[in-house]
Amino acid sequence: MNFSIKKFLPRTLFGRSFLILVTPILLIQIITTFVFFDRHWGRMTDRLAFAVAGEIAVIAARIEKDTDIENIKEITSYAGQNLQLLTSYEPDILLAEEEGDRKSSLKSFVIADTLSKAMDEQVRRPYRINVDEREKWIEVSLQLDEGLLRVSLPQRRLFSSSGYIFLLWMFSISLVLLSVAVLFMRNQIRPIRRLAVVAERFGRGMDAPSSFKPEGAREVRQASQAFLDMQERIRRQIGQRTAMLSGVSHDLRTPLTRMKLQVAMLENCPDIEALKTDIADMERMIDAYLDFARGEGGEQPVHTDLQAILERVVAGIKRQAVNIEMEVEGDLSLHLRPVAFERVLSNIINNARKYGEDIWVSARRTDDALEITVDDNGPGIPDDKMEDVFRPFYRVDESRNAATGGVGLGLPIAQDIVHSHGGEITLHKSDRGGLRVIIQIPV
Repeated sequence: MNFSIKKFLPRTLFGRSFLILVTPILLIQIITTFVFFDRHWGRMTDRLAFAVAGEIAVIAARIEKDTDIENIKEITSYAGQNLQLLTSYEPDILLAEEEGDRKSSLKSFVIADTLSKAMDEQVRRPYRINVDEREKWIEVSLQLDEGLLRVSLPQRRLFSSSGYIFLLWMFSISLVLLSVAVLFMRNQIRPIRRLAVVAERFGRGMDAPSSFKPEGAREVRQASQAFLDMQERIRRQIGQRTAMLSGVSHDLRTPLTRMKLQVAMLENCPDIEALKTDIADMERMIDAYLDFARGEGGEQPVHTDLQAILERVVAGIKRQAVNIEMEVEGDLSLHLRPVAFERVLSNIINNARKYGEDIWVSARRTDDALEITVDDNGPGIPDDKMEDVFRPFYRVDESRNAATGGVGLGLPIAQDIVHSHGGEITLHKSDRGGLRVIIQIPV
């Protein structure tokens, strides 16, 4: 099984930038913490425990040398005032077996373990260590030859809080610096997000807002300026193409009009009727070519109720004595080019009318898209030709031939307009037996 780290990476630029920023900081924190505890804090704790064990060993040696009460008082007084060791000696007492080590936390365990190693090395007598976590005191019971020596000392003699303070400062400063870095990073990513939104709007046929200007880092400004230049070139190209097509339309229609007038003045005969049919076909093909080349023209998107457009198209089909049913779910209002989109629905539903006896139209609103489905019970399209029918001037020979009319531009025009709205149009086999056309427009 191939392992890929990509599926574990964040999908957004902000998430990946944040990961790039956080990863080295975490590594530095982990390495610093490990080195600090292993080299500094651990070594310092060992030295403190070694010093305490040495002091206990000296006190034990002095008491064993002279068990006189006055001597013991002098030793305990000196230890309490100068060493912070509270000592007491109990003659003829043995170290109880039940006196176990009371350790309730990792910190207590570390302190007791470190002191035990020092006691084993320097004292070499039976002992017990009790750690009182609540009072933060440590009691060492040491078995001497003629009695039991008890030594109590505060935990600060074995443990320094400077290590925790150092780690607290290190993590706090890192958190503050990380927060500042995140704020700056969001400001750097915001222009990229705005550029993506504007590009998506342009993909749907909407112009970039006038407030959009190149900003951010130099590379982001270059990308934004390149997008604005591209948008201007596309607008200029569309305008030039539209102007050229208007001239072509005028130049082609003028001779066709003269031909129609001349043919109308001739006497009717089979040849004249055939010529009239050819002229009508030429006009129809010119109109189809111009519609395809013109696209949606200069129509601007407006807030439109798509249900009204559907009802208008379906009503026109019903007037042709076609059995058609329509089902609508939810609110179908969105921003689109109403004239262009009505052409899409007319092309799709008219195709269904040509090749099927019954038509079913449904429209519904999902969370992020508006979906329109058109089914018919006609012969359908073979699976291997469902992509080809979107090519200009392509016609399926068997089921969608010239006898049914058309020049193979209905679906390409519909696809071009749907794509200009940022949507998708797909073909499938219908449950009704024919072809199913699904149009999805993002909302």
